[in-house]
Amino acid sequence: MDPFVLRLFLPVSIAILIGAIDDLIVDALWLWSWVKRRLQPEADPFPPGQRQLALAPKQRIAILIPLWQEDRVIGRMLEQTLAAVRYSHYEIFAGCYPNDTATQEVIREVAARHPQVHLALCPHDGPTSKADCLNSIYRYLALHEEMSGNTFDVIVTHDAEDMVHPDELKWVNYYTSRYDFLQMPVLPIASPKHQLLHGLYCDEFAEYHTRDMRVRAGMAFVPGAGVGTAIRRDALDELTRSGHDIFEPGALTEDYCNGYRMYALGCNQAFPPIARTAEGTFLATREYFPMKWRAALRQRTRWVTGIVLQGMEQVGWRGGIGAKYWLWRDRKGLLGNPLSLLANALFVYALATGAWRHLPATVERLAWATMAAMVVRCAVRIGCSARYYGLPFALLSPLRTILGNLLNSAASVCAIAHYSWCKLRGRPLRWLKTSHQYPDRGELLQQRRRLGEILVESGELQATQLDHALAACPPQVRLGEYLTAAKQVTEETVYRALSIQQGMPLLANDATAIRTLPRDFARSHRVLPFRIAERTLHLATPEPPAHSTITAIAGHTTLELRFYLVPPSVFERKFATLVTCSRDTSRS
Repeated sequence: MDPFVLRLFLPVSIAILIGAIDDLIVDALWLWSWVKRRLQPEADPFPPGQRQLALAPKQRIAILIPLWQEDRVIGRMLEQTLAAVRYSHYEIFAGCYPNDTATQEVIREVAARHPQVHLALCPHDGPTSKADCLNSIYRYLALHEEMSGNTFDVIVTHDAEDMVHPDELKWVNYYTSRYDFLQMPVLPIASPKHQLLHGLYCDEFAEYHTRDMRVRAGMAFVPGAGVGTAIRRDALDELTRSGHDIFEPGALTEDYCNGYRMYALGCNQAFPPIARTAEGTFLATREYFPMKWRAALRQRTRWVTGIVLQGMEQVGWRGGIGAKYWLWRDRKGLLGNPLSLLANALFVYALATGAWRHLPATVERLAWATMAAMVVRCAVRIGCSARYYGLPFALLSPLRTILGNLLNSAASVCAIAHYSWCKLRGRPLRWLKTSHQYPDRGELLQQRRRLGEILVESGELQATQLDHALAACPPQVRLGEYLTAAKQVTEETVYRALSIQQGMPLLANDATAIRTLPRDFARSHRVLPFRIAERTLHLATPEPPAHSTITAIAGHTTLELRFYLVPPSVFERKFATLVTCSRDTSRS
């Protein structure tokens, strides 16, 4: 056997084994917390029941969303949030730069229809950093409070690609009555098994937000994830009194930084375990993560730079023994990832060449112990992933772990190079932004509120009236049609609620139909074109369009499609006008 390879085996095996024992400690603490919760459920009541959530005093919540060139996703994200969230005391502040006019236009369009959405324009061109954008949004929020006379009790941060769970703000409201800093769970949206990179994120978040964060919350600071992070306003005021900005402008991972800063100020923090709701969904922010190597490498390079390199520079190793231990765990990957890659290569070499049987007995035992620890690690990850994504998906976790090892090693190298280059040249670290995508309509509809729920929350219908209507409505009749026929609400009221539920704008009354599709085709598919602008065909419809309808229309035009809801009576009137105009044109 090559003497150089032999010399590497011992130190690498020891280093990997130390890391494995570190993970086994967390496994043991996680298991103990689970047992303790089963033996003493009254000491840690979870999850809160619907009655507890409903009786919690309602706080005013502001959602802050920093943006840079997100015009392709932010409109759908805002519409989905407004359609899904089951909490009324909230407003959304979307931050945008002056030189990002496309994103501004999308926000203004949504804000024109939903007064609880606000455009917070940064005072300078971008991009700067996510933290700088958030600081600008917060200053706009303070100005809005001063002008409106209404103050917010809790600040929640989200990103443009987030699917906010319908009950998230209820939980935020409940927990922030007792905690200053709250991080809600995050889970990637399920993806096909062949998308290995996105599947890697699924595995990692499933394990980390099931195991690590649960243990961590009981012994050290809770890092923010940047999405679903809630902070009480009085805790933020304490942060500003200590001479800090709300968000550290130079930090690439301002969420992680804020978690530590809140901990250092003595704020109490919480991370609720991932719970299954009555509808069968898991209460977590869902989103798509990068599916291509370059985007994933860019994102992880930012994470390593911000959490590890900037963290060591700004935070050091301050705090109690629990904080120091988790700082070590956050940072050990900088060397641990390349070492794991090297260990895998050594094991493959030893197996492929038959050199395994020539190892000294001590080294061989260490190698087997390391291998056993890796099997335990894979088993834990498979178990966590299977809970949310199913066993067939989770069984591919070992393959994705090898890919993750390569990705994380490359990210460590890139982070060190990028950080060193910026330091040597005295240049600031920039916002290494990744491109985002938003779920399709089918995925979003699973989290929409019911029509009756929206009518009750908007004050158009009493809860008792809804109960009576649901009991009396025949199975073949839709609720909106029944309520309209019974004259309990107007057709226009039903369609305003339907617009919120479906995330589709209502057609303006002054819109004039145009003939760009065959008349019989438009009639059969219940669509009515009324404008062409910026290579987009705008269509009115009394029904949310099915996939088959969208496909059929796409066969008649190369333009992008944008749908608007219109009450049936208005649709028929405008269609009749179009037919009359067509006849007059043909006669002339």
